[in-house]
Amino acid sequence: MKENPNQSGAGPRGGLYPPIEPFRQQILDMPGGHRIYVEQCGNPDGVPVVVLHGGPGGGCSPGMRRFFDPKHYRVVLFDQRGCGRSQPTASVENNTTWDLVADIERIRIELGVGSWIVFGGSWGACLALIYAQTHPDRVTNLVLRGIFTMTQGELDWFYGGGAGQFWPDQWRAFSQMVPPDERGDLVTAYHSRLFSADEGEQIRFARAWAGWESALAVLDPGEARGSPSGQYARAFARLENHYFINAGFLETDGQILLNMERIAHIPGHIVQGRYDMVCPPHTAHTLHHLWPASALHMVATAGHALSEPGISAQLVAIMDRLRG
Repeated sequence: MKENPNQSGAGPRGGLYPPIEPFRQQILDMPGGHRIYVEQCGNPDGVPVVVLHGGPGGGCSPGMRRFFDPKHYRVVLFDQRGCGRSQPTASVENNTTWDLVADIERIRIELGVGSWIVFGGSWGACLALIYAQTHPDRVTNLVLRGIFTMTQGELDWFYGGGAGQFWPDQWRAFSQMVPPDERGDLVTAYHSRLFSADEGEQIRFARAWAGWESALAVLDPGEARGSPSGQYARAFARLENHYFINAGFLETDGQILLNMERIAHIPGHIVQGRYDMVCPPHTAHTLHHLWPASALHMVATAGHALSEPGISAQLVAIMDRLRG
């Protein structure tokens, strides 16, 4: 998502840090036939922080580097399996939450990092929590935005008509892509199209899937937002749908919240838009109450996107405070 360099409330000149280029880029071979793009930027000797992008399937972008003081932090970004510059594109083979958790650990070991700050939003926040619960000794702090915990209730809200009550025109366009008798389970209905043998059909339904989420991501959409390329939408939609139809490959609905005692001691910050239609604030409040070491930062006039001015400002302010 597009980042605004003139945010207010944190960082140099009250905004995001200036654009920086990676000091190292590499491709790591992972089990299961995947090749993962990894980049590092900032200070090679700085405090390590790993950035987990959203989706699944969103990929990382240069704008994600701009929340961190490049003199203080060693920032690690990577494209998760099947998306961005990782290969094979849009592949769901050997692509599960547990594959991603293992990839994060392999990257940490490859880079010689003992422990690090984990920074993620939306699906990235979900993955960050699962990674921390799996490897609590490797996480020094969690900085999370737009909380999503992969529960059926969250999926029902967004794909079952809850959010559609606030955005009826967009919901109608999204849901009416399939026949009436399939609209009771849109994740399954879209799955059959996103994984059909016809790539043209895949892309058409991928654009609709991505468009529904994009329409609701910001509080004030302003001018029409740009449409993603067909191949980006295909990777994004296929991967999201693959994870959602498999309930995130978790053993139990609500697993993350049930396991919060594993990371109760890890300091954390939760940044949440008050008017987030993709991941409503209820989940952020629930997480905060189950996590004694967390601080909840509710941004009064913001939706879901990382690029929301208030959310960007709060995230930069938090990373500056952790810098000391």
